[in-house]
Amino acid sequence: MTPSPTVGTGNPDTLAPHAPLPLYYNNEVEHQAFLRRIFDSTAADYDRIEAVLAFGTGPSYRRAALQQAGLAAGAEVLDVGIGTGLVAREALKIIGPTGKLTGVDPSAGMMEQVKLPGVELLEGVAEAIPRPDASADFVSMGYAMRHISDVAAAFSEFHRVLRPGGRVIVLEITKPEGRIATALLKGYMRAVVPLIARVVGRQRNTSELWRYYWDTIEACIPPARVMQALGDVGFTDVRRHPSLGVFSSYTARKPEQIAKAA
Repeated sequence: MTPSPTVGTGNPDTLAPHAPLPLYYNNEVEHQAFLRRIFDSTAADYDRIEAVLAFGTGPSYRRAALQQAGLAAGAEVLDVGIGTGLVAREALKIIGPTGKLTGVDPSAGMMEQVKLPGVELLEGVAEAIPRPDASADFVSMGYAMRHISDVAAAFSEFHRVLRPGGRVIVLEITKPEGRIATALLKGYMRAVVPLIARVVGRQRNTSELWRYYWDTIEACIPPARVMQALGDVGFTDVRRHPSLGVFSSYTARKPEQIAKAA
């Protein structure tokens, strides 16, 4: 495959999920500071509002996606961007008592909300995962790709920490095709969701978080480039499984044997 095109500004070798969003930040230093502030300060509200917005279907969707990606009992899972543990909770139901799960996230506030026994939590970012090479059977990332700084670097790290034959899943919200669908989702995310957040949430910044969510959805790199980025770092069997025109589940596999250069 040809190299992935660069999105945004800065390092020409960087595949950023979107250009800087001036309403929230103007450069990478401000980006990281904003993410820690907004996620740390809204962590206590996150699960409550997510449950309202998903009408209770979130757990079943996440569990089905993990199973479709090949997660099985006894697997050693690395959940990158674990947040409050929404994906990890469903993964634990699948891997059972013989499996193991480690979560990585830059937000200490979010990880404080993870109430999952036996889960190891590490503070870190997707572009530099604090785990050894070939230490996981399965890597998951749930709705965090839009917030990382360099998609290519993150996917390279996923490949590094996976054992040969290991699998990866990236769950993300995708901007709909078509103007009408986009306008409807934008109105929902920019007006209705913040209103729900103000009513149901208890933290002052919660409505700001959900407005930011739409802005990152609207600006995020398209599905074809996500799939290309996975292939560029060495993953095979790269697939996208869309649902309801909004949700995307990207799955891929690390080859059993890595081809050596001649």
